[in-house]
Amino acid sequence: MSTTNKHDSGAPAARVVPVDLGDRSYEVCIGPGVFAFAPGIARKKLGDKCRSAFVVVDSGLPEAASQRAVAALRASGLNATSIALIPTEHDKSLQSLGHIVTEMTRRKLERSDVVIALGGGIVGDLAGFAASVYRRGIAVIQCPTTLLSMVDASVGGKTGVNIDLAGDGADLKKNMVGAFHQPIGVLADLDTLATLDDRQFAAGLAECIKHAMISADFGDPDLLAWTEAHFSRLSKTNAPLLAELVQRNVAVKARVVAGDEREEKDGGRALLNLGHTFAHAIEALPGARGVLRSGTELPGDIHHGEAVALGLRAAAHTSVKLGLIDASYANRIGALIDAAGLPAKVRGLPSADNLIERMSHDKKHIGGKIRLVLPCGIGQSRIAENPEPSTVCAAIETIRAQ
Repeated sequence: MSTTNKHDSGAPAARVVPVDLGDRSYEVCIGPGVFAFAPGIARKKLGDKCRSAFVVVDSGLPEAASQRAVAALRASGLNATSIALIPTEHDKSLQSLGHIVTEMTRRKLERSDVVIALGGGIVGDLAGFAASVYRRGIAVIQCPTTLLSMVDASVGGKTGVNIDLAGDGADLKKNMVGAFHQPIGVLADLDTLATLDDRQFAAGLAECIKHAMISADFGDPDLLAWTEAHFSRLSKTNAPLLAELVQRNVAVKARVVAGDEREEKDGGRALLNLGHTFAHAIEALPGARGVLRSGTELPGDIHHGEAVALGLRAAAHTSVKLGLIDASYANRIGALIDAAGLPAKVRGLPSADNLIERMSHDKKHIGGKIRLVLPCGIGQSRIAENPEPSTVCAAIETIRAQ
């Protein structure tokens, strides 16, 4: 798999990463202003029968940005309409899915038309799932507007919603209903990153650290060292460095997905869940709060990337206890997480046994047993089947804030 710095549409220059999936292959275009590619991708993939574009917009995106996107689609001759979604885990629901497909029906989208997902990972998951089920499947173009969704959620075709068993968020099961539905293109427009607050940007860096911890087996053994060397200069406004960061991370994920599209191999797509079994249990906890190394408590709910950072810390500690890595490597990962301004600990955790019970409901588990992805070397990770509960409990205690 190669990456290039051109795009065949003749639109602005971009870094391009192919996702090789046979007749479902597509490109991830990375750079400033690349949303301009959207009409061309729709025409190239769907032909002249594509007359309408339905834009699902993250309500947190500045209104001017969503208006520009709709105007660009209309200028190309497409009938473009939009709806806005609130991007919270509670709103990532079957109810929201029903709202989207109802609006698609009202606006008479046809099978040859296209859905545009313009927002972060929650919007991408919801819009992609709606596209997968509406009229038994129509095309979607993912246009991620957060760093986290650019490097992870928008690539690979996973879509879905959460199930709230308690009805009040107290027992939220992540991504329990969904489908694999590959986009026809992904447009990572770096201009949108300038709208992120520092906390959102840091949350995306957590997924970059995760990719660096598996990258040696997926074509980029130097990604961790490169990330460490350039970390202090990464910012929302350093476009050249951001472009390389996103390109290299997307290339790792693209290789993983190309080799295991539907997560059927233990050494394939499942490795992308590094840190996520802990993370999904943590971020679904009402009242849990992240705490920085300085002791500062972050306000409000824990963001997905913050939970992933906590999960990476716990996974690294588990690996040290199991003899898979030495403490120096775990400390190296911890230092990167600290440098990103991500939490070192979490306040409001239940007992370790309770959290492990929550982890055992993760949809990736088999027979009710915990399956953790754990680092096993620099840039390498593997699946550990049902590790000793006392070891997992000890790892949880390392991230508990008193």
